Amino acid sequence: MSFSPGPNTTLSTAMAANHGLRSTLPFCLAVPVGWALLMLVCSLGLGAIIQQAPALRWAVKATGIAYMLWLALKLTGLLGQRTASYKLDAQVVKVHFVQGVALQLVNIKAWMLALTLVAGWVATGPNRAARLFIVGLTMMSFAFTSNLSYALLGALLRQWLAHGMRLLWFNRAMASVLLATALWMLKQ
Repeated sequence: MSFSPGPNTTLSTAMAANHGLRSTLPFCLAVPVGWALLMLVCSLGLGAIIQQAPALRWAVKATGIAYMLWLALKLTGLLGQRTASYKLDAQVVKVHFVQGVALQLVNIKAWMLALTLVAGWVATGPNRAARLFIVGLTMMSFAFTSNLSYALLGALLRQWLAHGMRLLWFNRAMASVLLATALWMLKQ
């Protein structure tokens, strides 16, 4: 699941294509940190509480959907300054470290995976702390590796996207992936 397209990998690709790999690395590091925090709160029972309280579940879902819609609008250039030309240094979406960590707490895909891992691996036997550490470390490495891989793809496309309107259409395609994810989240 970590390597499948979703909000994190879409943002990693889009940010690296627009701002370069170096600017995207803080986000690539934020995702595993946010994941570790999410795994910890799920293993402490917060995930179960949210699952059992429809209002809380909808609050997490609504916040995640609203944030993804905002990011998609930023990617399309519909929010912010409008310029006659569309350049690689355009002020499109850029998610910083703290925002990247917080994004994990409203990412329904991350919640579903964290809850599944806690229920299936962490809480199933003795030594829960050791199990949480092993699963958490494994998932953090997957989260970093998947986001770095997508960011490398975006960085490799950067020069090609610098010509004509390619970057604009690329950003719109990335925005449509975020919109599709938001719609999927709405149905979950």
